[in-house]
Amino acid sequence: MATPTFVNQIQNDTLFGHPKGLFYLFFAELWERFSFYGMRALLTLYMVNVIFLELVERDFAAAAVYASYGSLVYASTVVGGRISDVILGFRKSIFLGGVLMALGHFVLAIENDYAFFLALGFIVIGNGFFKPNISTFVGSLYGEKDPRKDSGFTIFYMGINIGGWIAPLLCGWLGSSYGWHYGFGLAGFGMLTGLLFFWKGIKDGVFGAQGMAPSKEKLLIKTFGVSKGNWITIIAFLSAPLIAILLASYKAAAGGMFGDQNIVNLIFKIVGIFIIGYLAFVLSKVTLEERKKLLVAIAITLFMTLFWGFHELSGSVITLFASRNVMLTYLDAAQTNSLNSMFIILLALPISWMWTVLNKRKINPRTPYKFGFGLLIAGISFFVLAMSGNAANEDGMVPFNYLLLMYFLLSIGELFMSPVGLSKITDLSPKRMVAFMMGVWFLSSAYAFQLVGFIGKQLAIESEDINVGGMDTLNIYIGGFDLISKYAIGVGIIVLLTAPLLKKLMGNIH
Repeated sequence: MATPTFVNQIQNDTLFGHPKGLFYLFFAELWERFSFYGMRALLTLYMVNVIFLELVERDFAAAAVYASYGSLVYASTVVGGRISDVILGFRKSIFLGGVLMALGHFVLAIENDYAFFLALGFIVIGNGFFKPNISTFVGSLYGEKDPRKDSGFTIFYMGINIGGWIAPLLCGWLGSSYGWHYGFGLAGFGMLTGLLFFWKGIKDGVFGAQGMAPSKEKLLIKTFGVSKGNWITIIAFLSAPLIAILLASYKAAAGGMFGDQNIVNLIFKIVGIFIIGYLAFVLSKVTLEERKKLLVAIAITLFMTLFWGFHELSGSVITLFASRNVMLTYLDAAQTNSLNSMFIILLALPISWMWTVLNKRKINPRTPYKFGFGLLIAGISFFVLAMSGNAANEDGMVPFNYLLLMYFLLSIGELFMSPVGLSKITDLSPKRMVAFMMGVWFLSSAYAFQLVGFIGKQLAIESEDINVGGMDTLNIYIGGFDLISKYAIGVGIIVLLTAPLLKKLMGNIH
């Protein structure tokens, strides 16, 4: 725990009115997200065109691995965040996570199937240590009631989207022009650049005493001659091959060993049952007022899971659709992954300003209404893709403008939901279980990828011809997008209809 002197020191050492440490973390996160989204832009295309090239069911296998990878990436943040809180602290966790992620990206540059799964394992473990801790580190730079905190997080999250915008453009260009592994290699250098910014911040002393291990004595306790801190590093590295084995279980899904389930699917189903059971137990023990607010917290977590499940199709099914059935201009299929972040950057301030204006006029919608509208807009975005089939040429290729409009609308839906969701979880949860509900919130993204995998498998193209496309693939995708739009719009309408009840349950929480 930092002393008040150190907290005052880093708050008074400012740049543009914010603690200097914010801008070091801004660039560290920008480059980390550059590496993450640069790799993600190439991942599905690489699996379909290289790793699973010989399989007739290559799309199915790619969907299974992509979903399992995404689920484990977000589930790992719960574990990594907890280890940081209890043992490592932010600094050591961020460094360990960054090194593991950089190693994973560089291993991806090796043309080998085993190296591919091992690389994903390193990225999963590394993300678990890096992602939750750098965000929490930003909050620790400000005092409890510092009015600059919200704008500080806005600046920080802009770094996330800048990284998510430029990475697919550059990595996609390298991948298509010089080879997949050059794109993956650039993602690795992006991660190293982020670590250099973080290291420079520590050397310049801009973080004060923030982010240190909670107990240096506990960190140095030895077991079999090895300190606890070093054991965590060793176990983290050794966990990567185990994650690789789990990800490689796509063969069980493709071969029908567990129906259409791989090992990761089964693990998340079992964990989900336990979470539901525990939530039911918690609801039975809290007070009536706490129960009302918890029910809303659970509801918005479920709504957000559905939204992310549709949203994250951008890295899988929508990328394949862009590759096979969209007349791309200026961008290739991998580079279209930059469109969401581009629109978030362009729309974040106007939509934030809109909420401010509506709030002054006392007509700012409550959270349930924002979630309902967000899901409706997401549904409309997929309806646009479904309608693109009407403008297809004889080769089954649709105009790029439909994809552009789809990402524009989906980004608006995201801005209606994502920025308010996390803060509402902390407001609606009893203080004694905020940490648990935050864990459930982060796990919701992991379960969203399970939905991504389910949809990806339903829309998988089976063919011996690697150069699939035309009207056959277009009809499959258009039918899928139409169904997704109906589900999203339907859920959005349900949320809006139940919003008055949810608003009542929220009490004085806006």
